[in-house]
This record gives sequence, structure tokens and C-alpha cells, in this order.
Amino acid sequence: MSDETRVEWRDWGPEAFAEADERDCPVLLSLSATWCEGCHEMDAITYAEPRIAANVNEGFVPVRVDVDRRPRVRERYNMGGFPTTAFLTPEGTLLTGAGYLDVDGMRQVLESVRQMWADKGREAGRVPRALDADLPPRGEVTDAIESHLAGQLEAKYDAEHAGWGTDAKFPLPRTVEFALKRDRNRALRTLDAVRDHLTDDVDGGFFRYADTSDWGDVAYEKPLDTNAAVTRAFANAFLYTGDEAYLDPALDAVSFLTDDLWTGYGVGGSLGPGLGRAYYAAPAEDRADLDDPRRDLTVFAGGNALAADALLAVAAYTDDERAREYGGRILDGLERDLIDAEAGEVTHYRGSDEAGESDLLEDAARVVGAYVRAAGVRGEGAAVARAVADRAVDRLRVDGSFVDGPRSGPGLLDRSFRPLDANVEMATALCDLAALTGEDRYREVARETAEAFAGATERLSVQVAAYGSLAARVRRGTTAIAVGTEPGSDLHRAAWRVADHEKVVAPNAHEADAPAPRTVPEGTAVVLAGDGASEPAETPDELMDRVGDVLA
Repeated sequence: MSDETRVEWRDWGPEAFAEADERDCPVLLSLSATWCEGCHEMDAITYAEPRIAANVNEGFVPVRVDVDRRPRVRERYNMGGFPTTAFLTPEGTLLTGAGYLDVDGMRQVLESVRQMWADKGREAGRVPRALDADLPPRGEVTDAIESHLAGQLEAKYDAEHAGWGTDAKFPLPRTVEFALKRDRNRALRTLDAVRDHLTDDVDGGFFRYADTSDWGDVAYEKPLDTNAAVTRAFANAFLYTGDEAYLDPALDAVSFLTDDLWTGYGVGGSLGPGLGRAYYAAPAEDRADLDDPRRDLTVFAGGNALAADALLAVAAYTDDERAREYGGRILDGLERDLIDAEAGEVTHYRGSDEAGESDLLEDAARVVGAYVRAAGVRGEGAAVARAVADRAVDRLRVDGSFVDGPRSGPGLLDRSFRPLDANVEMATALCDLAALTGEDRYREVARETAEAFAGATERLSVQVAAYGSLAARVRRGTTAIAVGTEPGSDLHRAAWRVADHEKVVAPNAHEADAPAPRTVPEGTAVVLAGDGASEPAETPDELMDRVGDVLA
């Protein structure tokens, strides 16, 4: 029993569902996170109320799941945010669910579920539509996909406060990156709002979201994934504008990532160095009363890969040595502890006495993207990117698109789930890998993945705007710059400063065995876009001229 909650929580697993089956009662599934303030409030208030706890313990099988450690459970049962309180049958089908519940709200929901169970029993359970539906509607990848999502940038934009949507405001970094090439003014205004409202002026880093349309009522969690993705978006804005108003927040976030979230040797001294998952800061006026900020120092593969990608992007655009050093240190730690570089297997996390699942789609996508970036910045990483990509294509690609992980486990984990955002992330990483190596097989998988969702284009909005970027790259290809020098030369640095954040840079392209789309004369660089190729450039100025010639 938890001293804090009074509820006798079980771990997620077949034993809990077997107990529910034997007792013929529902499962109460609590989806929680270390960094989630509302989750801790429910523990301290709702689940600590003796009558609520007794009711839960006597009438249900209570199961607690950390949403970061079990993302497949999170995706199948999330009720729109955390905490989530879901009620399941012993077979794992969904009865009903809610978000945060206070004592009165929980009492009402428990009574409602008891009545539902008495009236209908297991027949009341349902399989969520995302798991029960047919395959996504396939279609042809056309320019209409990019045009539709570019139109959504205008249609859903908040002209008064910036950002997209009329309720809570999230930074939506991938939407910002899509907009940087297609609607730059709205992208920059949104980053201005993120900088002004979601930046932690005390300790650095970015808060997760604001609960009102005018960016007020800020949620003070600072998860790694949010901070990594927003840092990269600010760096990309600096790439296009050269404005330090976008560089400074990125550099401040680099300090937050490498100071506050840096674990040293992580959980139990067994893992690291790497970046912890999240940090809860609390409002500035309350921090003096907080003995220690709430941190989750578990090192997760996908979040750390995304952070390495962001840090190496900052390093490539600015020569920032701290970003370069820590980006490399993260990747070294991942290869040592979470990535089997030969087999391409990625483990979600590893603690002192436990390990997470392997072969999760989001982890694989982010690892491939990070190692392609590393190959372009450091000259190392293509082999790992290939191995992880090949394993993901072999194990997770089913009927033309990717499922989110192994189709096995209790509850609804044996049901295929094809998340659009993770499919887009993987397909985009495969486009990058194809541009880096010149291997068309990765580009073809990316094309098939994009086609798998193209029939649903009209239903898509700004939250998945990155699908528009993928469609454009599938249609027109990815700009690649093959540089016939080692990383760090003036020509290599100039290639990274070409104002296109979707480009791929391949150094050492003068070496016959180097991962590059083509071999170029030593000391030169060639721009490749679509079916076109520039003449070799020997100086940074010549390279910029060649970019203009090829992309004109």
C-alpha cells in the first residue's frame, strides 16, 4: 500500500487482469507521471481520502502506470491528459474514464461505474476507435496535402495572442518548423509568445503549455521532449533569420538541458550520462518553499535522442561547443546503455533493476533522426541510423505503415495502433537517411508510409502539420549537400548554415566508403536537390551561389 494514497496499487501486468477476472470486477487504471502536478494532487487529496481508498480497494483492481515508462499503455487509455483515471474490463476493454477527479467527482464516478458493471458487466467494455478501426485510408501523396496543412496554419491561428487554437496553448514546435518555410511570420510570432510566456526566467528551459488562449495559467512542468523540440525550433528560426532573439532562448535551453536535466550517472548509478525525463519547477514565488524541484531522472532513449538532435542542430548553426559536447555525450551514453548498435535494438529505458520495452516506434524514429544529424555534424552515426531503421522496418512496418511497438501484452497491447505523428517522425527520419546515404530503399518506405494516411488529409489540422513537410519531401525530395571535407571545415560549416532546416549535410563525401549521396572532389561541395546537382563549390561563397542556382 502507498502511504501517500492509501490505495493498494498493483503494477501493470497479466497478474492484475487475472485478479480482476477472478474477482469479476473492473480495473481502475491510473495514468500518472513524476512531473505531473495534478497527479500528485490526486494522490495527496483524492486517493488519500479513507472512504475513497476503501471503495477503490474493495470494488476494483487498482493499477498505477507511469506514462513515460509505458507509452503504449498511455496511448491506448489516455483520456486527454494526465492524470487519467480509466476503468477497464478484465479483458482490457474500456468502460469509461476521466481526467483529474476530486473527492466528490471520484465518488460519483465510482458509483456510476459500479452501476454500469451491475447492469451490463463486461459487455459494457469497448475497444477505442483508433484500435478497432480499419487501416488508415490510403491515397496518393500530392501537393494538396502540403497546401491543406499550410491553409490550416492561417485558419487555426490566433491573430490576437499568436499560436494555434482557441483554448490551451501548446508550443507545437513541429508545427512551427513546418510554418518556418511556409508562413514564417506566424511561426516567428508564435515563438515570440513561447519565449515571452513559456520560458522559465528563473532556471531556464520551457514550460509544457499554458491553459488559456492568452498564454496564461502556465503548467510548470518542463519535460525533456518539450524542451528538446522547442530548442530545435528556436535554433531553426535563428537559421532563417539570424536574429539573436531566437538564438538566445535556444542557448538558455541548452544550459537547462545540460545542467538541470543532466543526470551524471542517472538512476542507481547504472545509467548515463544522459538527460532525465522531466523537471517540475513550481511558480517562481513558491520555489523558496520547495525543498527540491521534482525531477524524474530516468534516461529515456527517445527523449535523449531528440535532445541530442536539438543540441547538435544548435552546434551546427552556431559552433557552440557546449551543445556539441553534450550532444555527443548523450549519443555515447545511448550506445553504451540503450542501443544495440549491431542489432539496431533500442530499449526504452533501463534502471538499476528494470528495463523498459524494446522496439518502440517513437524511440526508433528519434534515434534514426539523431544519428543522421550526428553523421552530418560529427561525421559519425550513419551505421547506427541504418541498423535502427532496418530493424524498425522489419519489425514494426505492417501493411504499409508502422505500428507503435510489439503487438503483445495485457489489456489492449495486442491491438495494432498506428499513430500518425510517430509514423511521420519515422518516415521523415527515413527521408533524412536516404538523403545522407543515397539509398532509395529508405525513401520508398517513407513514401509508402505517407501514402498510408493520405486519404484522411481533409481531417488533419495544425497539430500534425509535420505531415505536410513529409508530403513535400516525398514529392520533391530532400536537399542534400555533399561536402568533400572533414567536419569543421569552413565549407562544412557553411553547408549547415544554408537556410533550410530540412536539408541533410554529408561530410567526408570525397571518401569512396563514406555515407554520402555521391562522391565529390576533395575540398569541394555539391548541392543535390530533386534530380538536379550543382557544379562543385570550393568556397563558402561559391556554395551559397550554387544553392541559389539549384533551388531557383
